[in-house]
Amino acid sequence: MSDNTFYVTTPIYYPSAKLHIGNAYSTVLADTITRYKKMRGFDTYFLTGSDEHGQKIERAAEKAGVTPKQYVDNIVEGEGGFKPLWKALMIDYDKFIRTTDDYHVKAVQKLFTKIYEKGDIYKSSYSGHYCTSCETFFTDLQLVDGDHCPDCGKKTEILSEESYFFKMSNYQDQLLQYIEDHPSFIQPESRRNEMINFIKGGLDDLCISRSTFNWGIPVPVDEKHVIYVWFDALSNYISALGWSSDDHELFDKFWPADVHIVGKDIARFHAIIWPTILLAADIPLPKQIYGHGWVLSNGGKMSKSKGNVVNPFELIDKYGVDAVRYYLLRDIPSGQDGNYTEELFITRYNVDLANDYGNLVSRTISMIDKYNGGIIPAPEQEERIDEDLVRLATTTPAHAAKELDKLNFPGALEQIFALVGRANKYIDETTPWVLAKDDKYRPRLMSVLYNLAECIRIVTILLKPFMPALAPRVSAQLGVDLTNATWADATTWAMTPAGTKVSKGDALFPRVDPASIELPVEEEVPAVTFKDEISFDDFSKLDIRVAVVKDCQPVAKADKLLQFTLDIGGEERTVVSGIRKFYSEPADMIGKKLVVLANLAPKKIRGIKSHGMILTAATDDDSALEVLQVASNAIPSGATIS
Repeated sequence: MSDNTFYVTTPIYYPSAKLHIGNAYSTVLADTITRYKKMRGFDTYFLTGSDEHGQKIERAAEKAGVTPKQYVDNIVEGEGGFKPLWKALMIDYDKFIRTTDDYHVKAVQKLFTKIYEKGDIYKSSYSGHYCTSCETFFTDLQLVDGDHCPDCGKKTEILSEESYFFKMSNYQDQLLQYIEDHPSFIQPESRRNEMINFIKGGLDDLCISRSTFNWGIPVPVDEKHVIYVWFDALSNYISALGWSSDDHELFDKFWPADVHIVGKDIARFHAIIWPTILLAADIPLPKQIYGHGWVLSNGGKMSKSKGNVVNPFELIDKYGVDAVRYYLLRDIPSGQDGNYTEELFITRYNVDLANDYGNLVSRTISMIDKYNGGIIPAPEQEERIDEDLVRLATTTPAHAAKELDKLNFPGALEQIFALVGRANKYIDETTPWVLAKDDKYRPRLMSVLYNLAECIRIVTILLKPFMPALAPRVSAQLGVDLTNATWADATTWAMTPAGTKVSKGDALFPRVDPASIELPVEEEVPAVTFKDEISFDDFSKLDIRVAVVKDCQPVAKADKLLQFTLDIGGEERTVVSGIRKFYSEPADMIGKKLVVLANLAPKKIRGIKSHGMILTAATDDDSALEVLQVASNAIPSGATIS
C-alpha cells in the first residue's frame, strides 16, 4: 500500500428488509470521504455490499415461499433495493460485494482453512442464548432482562449444537496491546474505551459454525456445518480485493484498509472479532475502525414496529439528493447519535441551503446580470474589506480538510458555511445596489461582483464531496465548469475567468413552507398528577450537582444496573443506577455531564457502595428514559443545580 492510496469500506448490509435512512448514513459518510480524497489526488477504492447468509435469511425466504438466493436478489437488485438506493443517493462505489459471490465463498473457506491448520479452530459443543436478528450468541452477563439481546432488544432463544470454535481468547492480550499502542485504531474515543473495557473483561472463544441450517458457506473440513455469518461477512473486506486468489493486485495495493466505517451497534464485531481473525491469519490489521452513532427518528431508533422508519426514496423525491445528504452530514454529530424529524430537516434546508447558499448564488448571478450585462467583470478597485473575505476564502479549504481527515463531517461543513455567511455579510457591507447608482463607483462595483463570483466558485468546489449533484447546476449558472475541479482549485484566489457569461436559472434550493409538513396526530396527553407540596426549606436540603462521567460499566450479574464513576467538583463518587436497558453501550456515557443528587445517603447495591442518585426523566410506563444532562462547557463539574 502506498501513501497515496485510500481504501474505505461500509458494513455489508443484511438484506432481510429494505434499507431506511439510518442504514444509508454509513454509505453517505464513506462516499463523501472517498470523493474528498479523490479531489485531493488519492487513488481510492470504495467497497460496499450485502451480507446474504444466515438463519434469518433462510427463515424469511421460507416464509416468502422463495429460495434464499431469490429472496436476497430481490432486496439487493429489485425495486427499492440496495443498489437502486445507492444510485438515488449518488453513491459512487468501486465494488459491490455479495457474500454469495463465488470468489468470496472461496476466500472465506481459505481463511477458515488457514486458521484451522494453524490450530486456532477446534470442534466442540455449544449451548447459549442466540439472537436470530443479530446472528450472535450472548452470555448471561451481556443479556438485558435475562433473555433479551443487548443490541436489538429482541428475545433470544436457547440453542445447543456441535460447532467449530475460533480461539479468540489466544489473541486477547495481543489485541489489547495493539489498541493501546495505536490510539486512532478505534474511533471515536468513546467507542475505543468501550472496546478496551470489553476486552479487559475477558474474551471467550468464538463459535464460528452452525449445523442447524444450510444457508451459508460450507465449512471446508466438515460440510455438515456452515460458517458463522460474522466470520463470513467480515472477510469481505479482503476477499473483495482478491486476497488468496491469483488476482491479488488490489489487495497488495490497498490493504490494510484506511477506515472501516460502521454503526456503533456492530463496532464490537469489527473492533474485536475481525482483528483477532486477522491476527490469527497473519494479515495486517486495518488502520482504523470508525463506529458512528445512529440516526434516530423522533428521538428513537428506527424500527418498523415503532412506525418511525424514514424512507430515503421518498425524502429524495421530495427534497432532492443533495439536501438529504447535506442533512445527514451536517446534523448528525460526529461519532454520536443524531435526531431526524421533518421539522428539523426543513429548518436546516431553509436556513443553510435556501437562504444562505442558494440565496448567495441567486443574488450574485442576478446582480452580475443586472449591473454588468451578465458578464463576470475583472476586479478594478480593491479595498481593505476585500482582504478579510479573501483571507477567509483561501484558508477555509485547509480548515475543512482538517475536519474531514478526522471524519468530522459537521465540522467541515461548519467551516465551509462560515465562508457562505461571510460572503452574504459582504453583500450587505458593500451594498452593490447603491454602487450601481453612480458610475464613479463602477470600478468598486466590478470588484465586489468578481469577489462574490469567486466565493461561489470556492464554496461550490468544497461542497462537491457532500453534494455531488450541486456542481453541474452551479456551473450552468456561473458559467465556470466546476465538475472536475480539484480541492487544490479551491485554495487559490482569482481563478474565475473575467469575461465569463453567467446564466440566471431556477433556485437551487426552493424554500419549503413548514406549513406543508403533515405532522403525525398527537395523542391526547393525560393530566399530570403531582405529589404533595413541600416547603422551600425541604427543597433547600437537596444538594443537586453537575457530575462528569469518568467511567461507566455494567454491574456483573445484574441486568438493570450500571456502575458510574463520577467526578463531582474534584470528588470521585461511585453511583449505581438501574438504567442499563436504556443505555446498552455504557462507554457512550463517558465524558457526559449528568445531574446528580449528591447528598443522598450511601447505600449498598449488589455489594457496591452507591453514594448519590443520577436524575432522569421517564415516561409513566418506563418505556422511555433519559438521564438529565448539562450541555454547556461553561458549567463545570460540581456546579450547583438550583
